[in-house]
Amino acid sequence: MKTSLTSLLLVLASTSAFSVLACDVPVAPPTPDGSSATLEEMIAAQGEVKAFQAANAEYLECVDDQMASEKAAIDEGDDSAEERYALAAADYNAAVSREEQVAADFNTAIRAYKAANPD
Repeated sequence: MKTSLTSLLLVLASTSAFSVLACDVPVAPPTPDGSSATLEEMIAAQGEVKAFQAANAEYLECVDDQMASEKAAIDEGDDSAEERYALAAADYNAAVSREEQVAADFNTAIRAYKAANPD
């Protein structure tokens, strides 16, 4: 009985500690060189950016759920949940920053494309 309880506790502890890993971090798309890209390449890149943003929204929702779970564990007295919550919050903030950077980079590419193709 003692072994089963210990095994169960280890599984539960490792599940919550690594559940952020269950959230799939989307890969940021490459930014085209707007000064030399074709219209078709810019349109394709725009689609990739939109797909990334959608995937990132799903990731943020997943991490947000993880943060809520860790917050509940903290409220129940699980001191180790504080570190997991902080890690999840850092992942969330990094994902928001990554999405902002992707958008900024693509907007720069659009400006470069428009400057190279004024018609």
